[in-house]
Amino acid sequence: MSAREYFEVVLDQYGYSFENPPPKEIVDHLKTQYADWMPAFCYEEPRSDYCVGVQSYYMYRIALAPNVLFVVLFALSLISFLATYAATRRGLAFNIAMGLGVITEIIGYIGRIMSWGNQWEEVGFMIQVCALTIGPAFLAAGIYLCIRQIVTAVGPDNSRIPPAWYTRIFIPCDLTSLILQAVGGALASIANHRGEPTHIGDKIMIAGLAFQVLTMLLFMLVAADFALRTHLRTRHAHLPNLSVALDNHPAMVRLRASRRFKAFLSALALATVCVFVRCVFRVVELSGGWTGPLMGRQDLFVGFEGVMIAAAVLALNLSHPALCSKELLEPPPRREIVGRTPREEPCFKMVNFVIDDNEGSVHETPHRG
Repeated sequence: MSAREYFEVVLDQYGYSFENPPPKEIVDHLKTQYADWMPAFCYEEPRSDYCVGVQSYYMYRIALAPNVLFVVLFALSLISFLATYAATRRGLAFNIAMGLGVITEIIGYIGRIMSWGNQWEEVGFMIQVCALTIGPAFLAAGIYLCIRQIVTAVGPDNSRIPPAWYTRIFIPCDLTSLILQAVGGALASIANHRGEPTHIGDKIMIAGLAFQVLTMLLFMLVAADFALRTHLRTRHAHLPNLSVALDNHPAMVRLRASRRFKAFLSALALATVCVFVRCVFRVVELSGGWTGPLMGRQDLFVGFEGVMIAAAVLALNLSHPALCSKELLEPPPRREIVGRTPREEPCFKMVNFVIDDNEGSVHETPHRG
């Protein structure tokens, strides 16, 4: 006997039917008396009026409009990243990271649209949980790939660590958080499908998110330290015994003075803050459990999950590093270095090293004097 057929029998016992529904008082009584059984009925009849207020995988009725909007925005963002790379052939690693992040966001919101159709169906719920949890980790990786370009353009001497070490430190940390979130999501999904407690998977997923928050916090502190050191050394560059604060390579001077590079810095800062705020929100949200107070706030989810991530990717679409700092994504032209200054050659080598650790090369003619 299906759940609908069983409910028909129950209604008949009270002298009612689907065609002749009972008054609200009796409906509320039936929902309470058959609370453990009602989700099975709603799984078969998700649009039934009897399912209003019945416990589902969500603590609210999913709104269709914001989820469709986010699918459209992230799809446009993906097209933009693909088109930019096709036109410039620069920033492959950055585009891969951002593309993966945007694709997972699209998948996640498609899962929520599936749940809008049936909130008692497991597949859509688990799709959105897993995809929307891990998606921003890919976006964070794309952000980390950009910092060494900035350090190179401004001046490696202002950084406490070499430019290449930014990615060597933060990318593995980001991958660790991604793995933890993926494993936690998978374990929670398996447990939920079996009707078992999801505590272990939930805790691993929260640990991954917390580690991502810690990684991003350290990243922002290091970036702020670099910016502060650059500002202070630039302001006191006229004093004796202080090294030159900014890289004096002509290409870097032109790049720093350009509006496009300044727009890129602003977009990267905005994206970093947005992803960080989102991660903090998800840690707090998941820490309260699947029935916690924040889980019932669709408005907060839309604002701190959807809007934050959409703002991050759209900002980097508009100020893409391949367009705003293209000098750092392609080898400089072959040239002859004659009478080089102490700062010219290190800058030239650093640009190549940052672009490609394996393929970068320095073309120079031995100094004759």
